[in-house]
Amino acid sequence: MIRRFKNSDADEVSALIRRTMQICNSNDYPEESIKQLTELFTSEYLIKRAEWTHFYVICEDNKIIGCGAIGPYWDKTDESCFFTIFVLPEYQGKGYGRLIIEALEHDEFFLKSKRIEIPASKTGLEFYRHLGYDYKNGITEPDEEGHYILEKFRNI
Repeated sequence: MIRRFKNSDADEVSALIRRTMQICNSNDYPEESIKQLTELFTSEYLIKRAEWTHFYVICEDNKIIGCGAIGPYWDKTDESCFFTIFVLPEYQGKGYGRLIIEALEHDEFFLKSKRIEIPASKTGLEFYRHLGYDYKNGITEPDEEGHYILEKFRNI
């Protein structure tokens, strides 16, 4: 089941993100970077993010196993951006990430956008590329924050 994030989900989603980063992203990033990022994803941070994005969670047996958000790309009305896409390690490779992306691609922010951007980690890069997102302006190197900037264009 995929549904919108509720503030009462914040602690569980924070723990999900932190655990996923520590297990999955630690192969691609230094320990200090992982520590800084996990400290960022507090319950309060997620509640604030949900105020300006459409934040979703995916559940199995009343347990949140993944999350993802879509929101405006800066102040543009015809561009959007994906944020905070994570799936618990033991559920990865089973189609749950694809279900999250499909939910985001049916959201009103996506449907009104000509362009959607994803600041992808090295860990998630090939997952997004497999779903049709490609390097922005052909730039295949990460930005100063370590993200690969991917995008997809839509004809609307």
